Amino acid sequence: MSRQVQTPTAAHVFTQRISATPGGARLARRLARHRLDGWGIPYGSELSDAAAQVVAELAANAATHGRVPGRSFELRLLVAGGVLRIEAADTRGEDVPPETVRLPPPDAESGRGLVLVAALAQAWGVAGRDVGKTVWAELALGADAAVEASTPAWKREVAPSEAIRSATRRR
Repeated sequence: MSRQVQTPTAAHVFTQRISATPGGARLARRLARHRLDGWGIPYGSELSDAAAQVVAELAANAATHGRVPGRSFELRLLVAGGVLRIEAADTRGEDVPPETVRLPPPDAESGRGLVLVAALAQAWGVAGRDVGKTVWAELALGADAAVEASTPAWKREVAPSEAIRSATRRR
């Protein structure tokens, strides 16, 4: 029986530690839009706008609810296998979002962020880490996402199978 060898396709990974402040959350959104544009997901496209909203919500939650003084949060973007995975990792593991989200009362001043994430993402969840947690969301790459698959092998950051394994690995 002969084994078939699959040629890995390009995967893109971006990881950045960011100050757990409101300014850091805004920076995360700007960095994500810029990186996605560089990967062929243009500014102003439906996917770019949805990803920016998800990053904004996850980063704001990491900076607000996951903040430990003196600690940053980590933004990670991963494009592989037709999926954009967005992760925000913070150092507070005890403050975990609920498994299901519900709209808050109309007069509530907060509580809508994860409702937006759930509406925009095809999947989202929380993964534990040695210290803290990672809240992640996945968006399907649409027709407007021409993610550069012609990246030379020496520029590839990681093969998709390894990227997905490391993205879902408990940190």
